[in-house]
Order: sequence, then structure tokens, then C-alpha cells
Amino acid sequence: MPALTIIAYANNISSVKKSSPTATLPCAFYDGAHYVVHDSVGHLLHQVLFAMRRDIEQRMAAHDLTAAQWFPLWKLKRCPTSTAQDMARDMHVDAGSMTRLLDRLQAKGLIERVRSSTDRRVVDLALTAAGQAVAQHIPQVLADVNNHYLQGFSAAEWQQLQRLLRRMLDQPPMPA
Repeated sequence: MPALTIIAYANNISSVKKSSPTATLPCAFYDGAHYVVHDSVGHLLHQVLFAMRRDIEQRMAAHDLTAAQWFPLWKLKRCPTSTAQDMARDMHVDAGSMTRLLDRLQAKGLIERVRSSTDRRVVDLALTAAGQAVAQHIPQVLADVNNHYLQGFSAAEWQQLQRLLRRMLDQPPMPA
């Protein structure tokens, strides 16, 4: 597009904004008739997340943890008082799946279930000494994988990426 056309377009946008304070430019970067999945932000974010998860899982395997198992350990390390219900909500899984996962962690000797002293209906989860030892590796694995994917980024680019992703997360849900 020639420079004069760009300037004319910019001036036209500027005059629209001045003449109508409520007018907004449409935010349509994609067109359904010409949509290319591999160019979409959603697809690219999914691919990055998938790659990072794969690398995290490979690194956690050195600590005898699966992808599902490291998160409850890390959560318990950061927030020692948690229940199976809290954990299921945080991991977006159903109660039955969470119970089976916690059973496996307990069988490995990494967590224990402790009846609450204030409410006998509540069973709190706690890391065992072995769980504490394994959980201490989790932040370093996560930092290493994140740093690997941010190689070549400047500090300013890293901060801008964080701001842009937070801005996307701040969007209200789409209307039904």
C-alpha cells in the first residue's frame, strides 16, 4: 500500500474519531470466509502451550511425576491447607478424577490426608517429607521451561508479551 494511501486512511480514521466520539473501529482481524487456522492467535497459543506442557512433562518425569501429579504438589507447597475439592476446582477436573489422582500421590508417599481438627467432615491434604523433597524441584523446572521458550526475547518484549496476554484474559466472555 503506497505511503500516501496509508496517510489518507489514517486521516480518514482520525476524522471519524473526531466527528463521532462513540464510533469505534471494528476489531476483526479474521474473516471466516478466509480463515487460516495456522495463522490464528488461538492456534498459536495452543501450540506454544502444548509444546511447553510436553517439555514440562518430560522434565517432571525425572522426578517421577506425571503432568497431572506435579500441580497438586506445587499447590500444596505454596498453600499448605487445601482439600480435594479445592484442588479439583483449581485443576478443572471432577471430584472422582481428583480422588484417583490423590490416591496415586498418597500411594507414592507424597501426600497424606489429614482430618481437620476444627471440622471432622473436612479432610485436608498435606505434603509428606518425600512430597516436600519432590515439590522443591517444581519451580525450577517451570522456570527453566519458560526461559527456554523466551530465548531471544528482550526484557521489554517479555513484559509486553505478559501485558498482551493479560489483556486478552481480561476480555469479557463472548455473548452466547
